[in-house]
Amino acid sequence: MKNIVLFTPADLLKYTKQRSGEIKFGERIITVPKDADPFEFIKSSEAGFVLLGIPEDIGIRANHGKAGAAKAWVHSLKSICNMQHNRFCKGSSLIVLGHLDVTELMEQAAQLTNTDNEGRRALSALVEKLDKDVSHVICRIIQAGKIPIVIGGGHNNAYGNIKGAALAKGKPLSAINYDSRARLRMLEGRHSGNGFSYAFEEGFLKNYFIFGLHESYANKGILETVKKYNDRIRYNTYEQIAVRKEKHFTQELALVKGFVTDDPFGLEIDMSALPHFPTDTMSASGFSIEKARHFVHFFGQLKNVTYFHICEAAPELECENYTHLTGKVIAALISDFIKSKSLLANNLV
Repeated sequence: MKNIVLFTPADLLKYTKQRSGEIKFGERIITVPKDADPFEFIKSSEAGFVLLGIPEDIGIRANHGKAGAAKAWVHSLKSICNMQHNRFCKGSSLIVLGHLDVTELMEQAAQLTNTDNEGRRALSALVEKLDKDVSHVICRIIQAGKIPIVIGGGHNNAYGNIKGAALAKGKPLSAINYDSRARLRMLEGRHSGNGFSYAFEEGFLKNYFIFGLHESYANKGILETVKKYNDRIRYNTYEQIAVRKEKHFTQELALVKGFVTDDPFGLEIDMSALPHFPTDTMSASGFSIEKARHFVHFFGQLKNVTYFHICEAAPELECENYTHLTGKVIAALISDFIKSKSLLANNLV
């Protein structure tokens, strides 16, 4: 497909540090053969997961933010390829499709500014073009019977994930978002802060839960929206769980599970929810990496999880000497997700 840069075994080995006596993920991950139809190959493969990169930060810039999230894809690949292929998690369970070709869109975005209304409108128009590619690819992956694992990019791509999954399933999708922000801003042109707003307005999003919302980031308009649609949009706050101890993390997981019931749902992890993690909106406090990993494990076990999206990481912002840590955390979250589904398949949970 013209909008996907397909990966080859040689591409993966560029990132893989091979060692005698070891087998790395990069040596076992499946890629689409050169002359094969990508989605027919995916459908016929025994692997259950398809990895897709969206190396952009256009939506973040359209939301007054700083560029940087486009780099998360390549940094994550380096860590994913160097995980051990073993009995706990096998590289052969994963197909690396490749990444969306956003070169032209990124070049156009580089010529724009987000400091004036005209520039932001132009950036939003680019996000709309990206939405079409994201939703199309996600739809095709799910129609092929696989679970997309998506590395962004900005949280604007939640819209394409939800729309694509809803089209594939033939009904609205629910979503669980591990985030310090609600991402329910106004319908003012597409950007990283309103992907769920647009998905909800257009009928692709059924129920939506924000897990760990920071109270100081929730503006009046967002709280009014949640109140208006309380039967379909709910949240808990970081302060309720971690500061005031009014709620318990584990109990909240069970409550969220009940909220999505048996509906197909998407699992969203915004890396800005992790404290001191390099993102455009780095947080000074938040749930730990271990909490995030447990969150992914818990919901990854559910049969109705339809896609997994990790977004907003910007490895080279603030922490230029530690960019490899971003990839390591994302790789760990992905391995936790794959393991949780494997445990389910083997009836070990």
